Amino acid sequence: MFIGAQVSLYPMTSNFVDVIMTGLDALSPYKTDLRIETDDMSTLMVGAPEPLFDAIRDLFAAAAKRPEHVTMHVTFSRGCPGEPDDPNCRCETLETAQDQSLTDRQTLAAEAVAQAPDLGVAIDLQFSLYVMGSGDHMDEIYGCIDFLKTSGTFHKSKNFCTRLRGDAGAVFETLRQAFLRFGPAEGHVTIDMTASANSPSLA
Repeated sequence: MFIGAQVSLYPMTSNFVDVIMTGLDALSPYKTDLRIETDDMSTLMVGAPEPLFDAIRDLFAAAAKRPEHVTMHVTFSRGCPGEPDDPNCRCETLETAQDQSLTDRQTLAAEAVAQAPDLGVAIDLQFSLYVMGSGDHMDEIYGCIDFLKTSGTFHKSKNFCTRLRGDAGAVFETLRQAFLRFGPAEGHVTIDMTASANSPSLA
């Protein structure tokens, strides 16, 4: 299994370098668990979902604690057939999910969100889940939507995506559970996500 994300942070300020560096500093605790490669377009992070989502959450939360409006775009992928297996991407949740019913996975996902840490950073996020392949992929997507509506972070449905709102801890845990528990455990699943904080549109 190969699990990773391409991450781009966009501060809405002329002081964008300081905001980006603040976010990147938050990645320091995760550098031993993830492969992290930054260029002029984005930052690639590869590794198991626990440190992966925690790192991206902390990157955005660190930037969002500043007063500037900041957004972040992330593409998550697991199980891409074009990528080699990586032992650092091992995930117990995916290993056990194959034998769990959709209802059980929804329950476990909700429990994980309820236990998420409170970071004291309010954010908005919208995302789309893509389950690749044929078969019952729409059942998986509808099952994920049902989970989202009871997650405590659901804000509203939009065309082509779902909007979440709340503390960064709970919102990113909701996203992680959507990524891990819906779609075939050994299949190719992606998420396209945009997060926002401190938007003047909400004032």
